[in-house]
Amino acid sequence: MGRRSKTRKTASAETPSTAQKAGSGGVRIYFLYLLLALSIILYIYTRSNPFVAVIAIALFIVIILSEFRASVSQTGVKSTLYELVIAVAGAFLIVWFIPSIVLGTSTPIDVVVSCSMLPVLHRGDIVVVHGISNMSEFLDSHKVPVVNVSKAEFDSMLGNMSREALYPYALNNTSLSYIIPNASGYRINYYNEGCISNYLYLGDLGQYYGRCVANASYQSRNLVRYNYSLFNVEIGGSHGLIISTSSITIGNRTIIENYSNPVIVYGTTQKDPVHEDIIHRVFAAIRVGPNYYLLTKGDNNNVLDMESSIYPANATDVKGYVIADVPLLGYPSLILKGEIGSNLLAECNQTILH
Repeated sequence: MGRRSKTRKTASAETPSTAQKAGSGGVRIYFLYLLLALSIILYIYTRSNPFVAVIAIALFIVIILSEFRASVSQTGVKSTLYELVIAVAGAFLIVWFIPSIVLGTSTPIDVVVSCSMLPVLHRGDIVVVHGISNMSEFLDSHKVPVVNVSKAEFDSMLGNMSREALYPYALNNTSLSYIIPNASGYRINYYNEGCISNYLYLGDLGQYYGRCVANASYQSRNLVRYNYSLFNVEIGGSHGLIISTSSITIGNRTIIENYSNPVIVYGTTQKDPVHEDIIHRVFAAIRVGPNYYLLTKGDNNNVLDMESSIYPANATDVKGYVIADVPLLGYPSLILKGEIGSNLLAECNQTILH
């Protein structure tokens, strides 16, 4: 009996208990959670660095797999799968269905896919969206400028949107740029983007640029007229100046960009050059009879969306306005959509300092 007891004690001493295994696994899980938290902080600090985002997503996947494995070892595969189904259904109710009802929108959450709203919103952020039940009251409560125009004026603009594709450029000899190292030695003006594209192949913009200038006479025929200013811009750690649309004029009213205006989420249409939700700040609103159309601009863009040939957002296309954002968690969506290495990264190297 003594020997058996001794043998059992020896075996017990040499074999880790279930509690010890669980404790060891728990320490590893907590360590992974700590690394995930640190990676999120680093992601914010490095301004949406994609490499840091990939590390964070990898850690998140490892944590999920580790938690799943631990659950299987303790309760079995069948029980774990049942709990997983319940968790997914619960997550859908909590994350989408219930928020849709409470927030009054079919899109209670969305993902930021570009850097056009830096430094307020970062690529990969998840935004929480609140619906807009009454556009007139919404614009009034947020003090968004509203300009009344006739249907004929508005339809005329929509019928010739190519005239609105205007970019503020600085011409220096034979090159055009909207970022300059200083304010001297450049001919700054608005240029029709389509016209510029036609002459690029000629190789001598110094000779042909005058045909593309959207001067006061050109813009006088547009419903919306644009005015630019120079802003400081940070580019990869260095600084320069960027030419950016800072105000617009409609009729006799000039509206200056206001960074306290709400940020909205709206869907584009087939006639637009992009076909996904846009998350930008409201610049102003145009009222045509009972209908409202919103002019928008990204904080980190140097032109309004309409200057990029995107039609003004009809109130019916607006899914809501942003009330909160959660960093990083939208990156899995970007991966699934194949938007990690897209040209949407182009503006991530710059931040306009307002």
